[in-house]
Amino acid sequence: MATNEKPLVYSCSGCSNLAQTANHLAVTLNAEKKAEMSCIAGVGGNVPSLVKKAKSGRRIIAIDGCHLACAKACLANHGVVPEQHLVLTEYGYKKRYNQPVSKETVNDLLIKVRLVAENLSKA
Repeated sequence: MATNEKPLVYSCSGCSNLAQTANHLAVTLNAEKKAEMSCIAGVGGNVPSLVKKAKSGRRIIAIDGCHLACAKACLANHGVVPEQHLVLTEYGYKKRYNQPVSKETVNDLLIKVRLVAENLSKA
C-alpha cells in the first residue's frame, strides 16, 4: 500500500440501530476523506470489481454493529481479513430495533473510528 493511500472501510448496514450507526460511521469517514468506503453488499454478492477492490491488498477497516459480524463475514468469504474490525456492541452499546442512537453516542464512536482510520493511514 502506498503511504498516502487511505484504507478501505466496509460497514454493516442492517436494520438495527447499531447497524445503521456502523454505516453512518463509514459514510462519515469517506466524506471526511479519512477512508474510502466500498460496498460490502457487492462483496457479499460476488460483484467482480468490488471483490477485486477488497482483495487489492489495501488496509481495511470493517465496522459491524453486533457480534454477528456480517461485514467481516462477507470479506472472509473471499479470504480477506480486515486490519481493524470494530464491533459497536463491544463498546457497551445495545443493539435495538426501531430506536435511534443518540447524537452523543454517534459522536463518541466517530472519535474512535477516526483514530483507527488515521492510524492506518500513517502505518
